[in-house]
Amino acid sequence: MSMRPTKLLIFGSSKAGTPLMIATPSIAIDMPLKILIWEDSQGKVWVSYNSPDYIMKRHGLPQELLQNIAIIDTLAAKTSE
Repeated sequence: MSMRPTKLLIFGSSKAGTPLMIATPSIAIDMPLKILIWEDSQGKVWVSYNSPDYIMKRHGLPQELLQNIAIIDTLAAKTSE
């Protein structure tokens, strides 16, 4: 069996994540944060992740806690450089 190149980056911080899980326990299903880097059948490389806005809406996260996961946008952009 063969699989195209794929990397999964997993990262988090208890200082950032714990307040989110206290405010909205269901968010734990999306923690720690993840970025998937994968190559499709045409050789194109993709970077996939759940955006902070998506996670906020999915779990009803208070706006003031969005900053705790906003780093994922920066990290995803860096991986695609």
